[in-house]
Formats: sequence, structure tokens, C-alpha cells
Amino acid sequence: MDSPLLKADGAVPAQGLDAGVPAHYGNPYAEQRALDRAAGLVDRSNRGVLRITGPDRLSWLHSLTTQHLEQLEPGAAAEALILSPNGHIEHHLTLTDGGTATWLHVEPGTAAGLLAFLESMRFMLRVDAQDVSDQYAVLTMLGPEAGVPVPQATAVIRGAFGIDVLVPRGGLEAAAGQLRDQGLVLAGLDAYEALRIAAHRPRFGLDTDHRTIPHEVGWIESAVHLDKGCYRGQETVARVHNLGHPPRRLVFLHLDGSEDRLPGHGDEVRYDGAAVGFVGSAARHYELGPIGLALVKRTTPAGATLLAGGLPAAQEIVVPPDAGANVKVTLKRRPGLLR
Repeated sequence: MDSPLLKADGAVPAQGLDAGVPAHYGNPYAEQRALDRAAGLVDRSNRGVLRITGPDRLSWLHSLTTQHLEQLEPGAAAEALILSPNGHIEHHLTLTDGGTATWLHVEPGTAAGLLAFLESMRFMLRVDAQDVSDQYAVLTMLGPEAGVPVPQATAVIRGAFGIDVLVPRGGLEAAAGQLRDQGLVLAGLDAYEALRIAAHRPRFGLDTDHRTIPHEVGWIESAVHLDKGCYRGQETVARVHNLGHPPRRLVFLHLDGSEDRLPGHGDEVRYDGAAVGFVGSAARHYELGPIGLALVKRTTPAGATLLAGGLPAAQEIVVPPDAGANVKVTLKRRPGLLR
């Protein structure tokens, strides 16, 4: 489902996971500045969208996810995870409840798998889950001036990193035009990703793998409620939180800019000749230069220079080595990005 915004002036399509939406509109650095300093609009219509209805929907989601959702107020936003029985992350959800339906969006290509899991857990509850990705699309407003009136939308998710607006697919172009008329600048996904990485925010499927647990990437802070009841994978979460440390930790990379390339997703991170992890996301930031996120062994020295895909990289702590074991962790976020 290619976005109609690919017809906008200067639009260059994204590749790979984010195919179907614009990577940029001809000036990625200017687009980053708009998102960081003013107000920009990002087409994220490649994301999957689910709608869940029925009177048991919130208690049902509460029982299946890591988040406390049973008493979610209408209009409130939340992040949640679905874990495997061993505590590995299987889905990352961004959601809100509108009073009669819960709306959530997920990474491209994952909606069908999530729906299949949810359907397998319905039992006799009064819920109905639907994949409506072909009917609704996500637009994201980001920046200190992004609090403009939103277009007529099906749902609005005011999260910690931008405002997600869910609109009917047929009205995506009109909604984007309305926001542009209100002063928002069109910004491609490349700009959004650069600012996301700079804000130390991991992305499921890029900065995680099949073994990732919430503590390793800092989602214990935003997507896990440590005082709620039983859910699949809770034993691992509780054990790491109370007794131990996660085996790996997320780091921010300041990459060597002397070579005209970035490490690729999945490239090895090495220290002292040995592999210690992998590169997740990488981008060129308009102020910071080449940057990235990587998942490395917890025991990797925190001040060490690493090799990321063969490029020297200074690391900045995101998840500290002593995470877990009842250590209260407040992740270091880059100031100025959370509007």
C-alpha cells in the first residue's frame, strides 16, 4: 500500500522494512531541523493498525501484555509489550482507547502475526480484534510547535515521542494537506529515524532480536508495569528486576565519520578483537553526525571504543550495566527531543 505522499514534490521512497512511504523529500537535514526545532509531519502509513472492540477489551489486553491497561482512561496513550513464555519481546504496541474501541499500531509486517496471537487468546471473552491496516494509516507530528489542532481523526495517540494521528487511508492526503496548511513541514522517515536514534529510543525488529528482553533496551521504563498481575513472560521480568542483570544492554554510538558509510543492521560490534553485540539502527544526524544504536554484552566496558561494522564508535550509556536487581534506572534521553 504505497502512500499517496510519495507523489509529493521531491519525495524519495524508503527501502526495506519501511518501503511504501517517503524516506525524504529532498533535504533530510532540513527535515530533521523542522522536527527538532519547529513542527514536522511524518508519513508512517506503512505501520500496521489494529482495532479492538468489546466490553472486555481492556481487561483482556491487560492480561496479555506487560502494561497496566485495565483502567486506561479514554484518550490516554500507552506502550505495551507482548512477551514469549521465556520473556523475549514478540511485539511492541503503541495504543490508546477511545471509549468504545482500543486502537493500536505496530511495526510494518507484524499486524497479522499479532492478530493471530490475539485470536488464539480470546476464549469466551467479549472482544473482537481486527487488522484494519488497509483502512487506516498513521501520521506522526513531532516538534516543539507540533501541538496544533489535529485533523479530524479516528484516534490520536499523544505519546512521549510525537503525536500519532490515525486517519482513514482515503483521507491521508487531505489530512496531511490540512496540517501543512497549519505550518507543519513534510519530513521523511529518515529524519524521524535520525531523531529517534538520537533520543536513545529503540525500535522493535531493528534494535532487538529474538532473544531481547525488556530490561536490555530500556522498555522496562516505559512499556512494563512492574506491579501488575500475571502475564506471559512475567517470571523473567520479575527475576531480572529483583535478582539479576540482563545479559545485554543498549548503547548509543557516536560513529567515526571519516568514512562515507554507515554500519548496516545486524553488523557485528567488536571490542578487543571479540564480537560483543550487533548494530541495530544507524543514521546521519544533522548536528551529531553519524550515530547508531547497538545491543552489546553487559560486561563490555562502558567507556571502551568499539568497532561497529568495522567503524570506530564511542559508546554512550543508554541502559547502564547495573540495570535490574531493583536498581532504579532513569534512561538518559537527549534533551530537546521530547516535546
